[in-house]
Amino acid sequence: MKRIFDLLLGVAILALLAIPKLLIVIAVRLSSKGPALYWSDRVGKNNKIFKMPKFRSMRIDTPAVATHLLDNPDTYLSPIGGFLRRSSLDELPQLFSVLKGDMSFVGPRPALFNQEDLITLRTEKGVDKLLPGITGWAQVNGRDELSIPDKVALDVEYLKRKSFWFDIKILWMTFLKVIKRDGVSH
Repeated sequence: MKRIFDLLLGVAILALLAIPKLLIVIAVRLSSKGPALYWSDRVGKNNKIFKMPKFRSMRIDTPAVATHLLDNPDTYLSPIGGFLRRSSLDELPQLFSVLKGDMSFVGPRPALFNQEDLITLRTEKGVDKLLPGITGWAQVNGRDELSIPDKVALDVEYLKRKSFWFDIKILWMTFLKVIKRDGVSH
């Protein structure tokens, strides 16, 4: 049922946002050097690596590490990168990962391939068995402000509580957080 929901919602949102996505592609390309999409190696279900697309919000010379590990992340932002991140519009291409089956709308956020501490802890707790999500229980309960152990504790709580209605609650909470730009630090 979750896969059918992901497919139906994914197709609907892709169709609804086709023109805004095209405008973002044009804005990214006109405002900075490089492609409009950034493909990031992420850890998916069963710790398999997949390519996750995002609209590029950082300069093309940015190191491939989690943003919070950069000395001053703002210095790497493209001219429209801050807006894309604050509004979460940089996440829209992940709809293709949902349609492909690499991601779901709701699940733990996929770790970067080099976030070994997060990957190890998730594996120990069984969270690696879940399909990663565009949003998740940790995102609506702190997002960038959470420590890795706190994120994993919330991922484990999601693993234990997962259901269609819990996913709907998380999607609604995500919508409200995005509108309010709550919990975004970079």
